[in-house]
Amino acid sequence: MERVRVLVVDDSALVRKLMSTMLTCDPEIEVVGTAPDPYIAREKIKQLNPDVLTLDVEMPRMDGLTFLENLMRLRPMPVVMVSTLTTAGADVTLRALELGAVDFYAKPNTDLAASFGDSAQELCAKVKHAALARPRARTAVRPLEVAPRLSADAVLPRSQVPGSRGGSPIIAIGASTGGTEAVRVVLEMMPPDAPPILVTQHIPAAFSGPFAARMDRCSAMRVCEAQDGQPIQQGTAYIAPGSHHLLAMWDGARFVCRLHDGPPVNRHRPSVDVLFRSLAATAGASTIAALLTGMGDDGARGLLELRQAGAATLVQDEPSSVVWGMPGAAWKLGAAPEMLPLDHIAGRLLALAHHTHHGAKGA
Repeated sequence: MERVRVLVVDDSALVRKLMSTMLTCDPEIEVVGTAPDPYIAREKIKQLNPDVLTLDVEMPRMDGLTFLENLMRLRPMPVVMVSTLTTAGADVTLRALELGAVDFYAKPNTDLAASFGDSAQELCAKVKHAALARPRARTAVRPLEVAPRLSADAVLPRSQVPGSRGGSPIIAIGASTGGTEAVRVVLEMMPPDAPPILVTQHIPAAFSGPFAARMDRCSAMRVCEAQDGQPIQQGTAYIAPGSHHLLAMWDGARFVCRLHDGPPVNRHRPSVDVLFRSLAATAGASTIAALLTGMGDDGARGLLELRQAGAATLVQDEPSSVVWGMPGAAWKLGAAPEMLPLDHIAGRLLALAHHTHHGAKGA
């Protein structure tokens, strides 16, 4: 089997060495070269023809964003941005994803060498999935061989009786790799009075606040980072914090956001399965749920639970997904009857919400 060929671009010699060592831990990855700045990187790309580039955000002579913009225009290729876990780092990283980067690897605030093991597994997984994120290389994403993982049972036991509160519809969206851009596309198309939208996007804790603020600027809806106990209201989208699971709970008079700091589910906190299960148990058939681009299968079983509870469900199609892992897994489970391209999803969610609302009123 051919290994994924990687070029590491970073101005720090120590980081270049560490990242090269981390990547070469994986027998399916080969580091073909390193570069200290974009100018040398440009020449090495021509010489070495790598499959994936890891690109530092902050570099001398030319910053990572400018180089990325030029690269995507002249020689598009899979890029994993390497950034710091800071607010400034989050803003730049989100901009990089807009420009065409496939994914990002957030360097720990602490010494990179100290968290070598966990960081290496995460970085290798992101690089291998980035290599698949090309139109000519779109194949089924192989699950990684990793330690056993927890299901949504670790946070919320499955309800034996589907929720049936009825009433106004609630839209739920789950996403991972490529999701920051996919969520933006959906939210940009929503009117200011759209049904409430709950979003679980796999994202580091330091990035979810800036991500919510960025979505708020580009959407007619109000978009915020969800807070515990916050009422779920029409015209507002709630982004799960990167440190907590987001659940929708009934407090006796209305739906509210609940944040849960329980263990990672499917190795993620927030987890899409947890959000979807909470809605299956409370809102039931009043829910309209979509699973968007992302690696792995978080959200697939939760989407199936929602469909079994009477909710309307759909997934993003493969051609418009950066990685068709999560939506593909849900589709194979029979968790959704509809598969749509990204730019059709917002309109379909609104149509289903309208049908759900008027159907409930006519019942």
